[in-house]
Amino acid sequence: MLYPWQSEDWTRLNDLRTQMPHALLLQAVPGIGEVALARTFAQGLLCESPRDDHLPCGTCGACQWFASGNHPDFRVICPEALADTLPGADARAETDGDKKTKTPSKEIKIEQVREVIDFASLGSHRQGRRVVLLYPAESLNVHAANALLKTLEEPPEGVVFLLVTTQPDRLLPTILSRCRRLVLTRPDDAQATQWLMGEAGLNATTAAAVLAEAGGAPLAARALAEPDERGWRDWLLGQLAQGGAIDAFACAEQLHKGSLPGILETLQRWCFDVLAERMAGAVRFFPAQAQALRRCGDATDDVRLLGFLRELAQQRQVQNHPLNTRVLLEALFLKYKQLFGGPASL
Repeated sequence: MLYPWQSEDWTRLNDLRTQMPHALLLQAVPGIGEVALARTFAQGLLCESPRDDHLPCGTCGACQWFASGNHPDFRVICPEALADTLPGADARAETDGDKKTKTPSKEIKIEQVREVIDFASLGSHRQGRRVVLLYPAESLNVHAANALLKTLEEPPEGVVFLLVTTQPDRLLPTILSRCRRLVLTRPDDAQATQWLMGEAGLNATTAAAVLAEAGGAPLAARALAEPDERGWRDWLLGQLAQGGAIDAFACAEQLHKGSLPGILETLQRWCFDVLAERMAGAVRFFPAQAQALRRCGDATDDVRLLGFLRELAQQRQVQNHPLNTRVLLEALFLKYKQLFGGPASL
């Protein structure tokens, strides 16, 4: 139920049991199993016969309910777009008729938080704790965050809120101040590479490459190794390696139907490596592309790179709400082209 690199975090979590805070914020880099850890901890809090190490037994009535997604004292709140990926998730914010005609929301809405507040005000069905898992916490819209804040300020007895975030800077400071924050451990490269070789069947070279690209996050690295992901990412890296010779319009045409967050992340990490190569002579995410990164770095300067990285960071703040993905990508790739003195086509 835990990944090999989570034993230390598990110990730290369980050390809090003697004085359990009403709200825990688990902060992590994406792709290290942060939600799995939160779910296991929630199950352990609800388990009626936990093991000596506080892991859930997996056989009691509470664990069986938990496994089936029907535990009456547990709620998972997430955006509608993620509901299918989290067992037992409650993403109801609209009627069934609305869902047939609307794109699933990528936000946690106030209606969902109101249901949590109602749940927290009830007594426990199993005479124990009630647990709410909320992920990703940064997807709370403003109204939902303010509604949740009132409950966090005056928490009901016996309710534990587990908030999981990979972008704590997007949370309201008032919510951060009312949670006990725990920064989860990033696995070391050797441990993560070994896990990728065993679980994903990758050879050592491929495992090391995708792990670097994923910023050291093993689950994210495993996803990057999937053929569908590698296809468009490798194509994009080939274009980025051309620097000022990149075909901006071909990039937008090829990629506009894909994952905008993934495209922005790849572009952002590539530009970070170009800057790192210029400033430190070392790269973090794409070591196999070191020569291309060096060529790109030699053709630009720090000021332009930093300005473009700031723009990419701003775009990532609103990446789930693009007005027109193709137009956005055309503009970004043209600006990337201009980093190297290439003319921007109109």
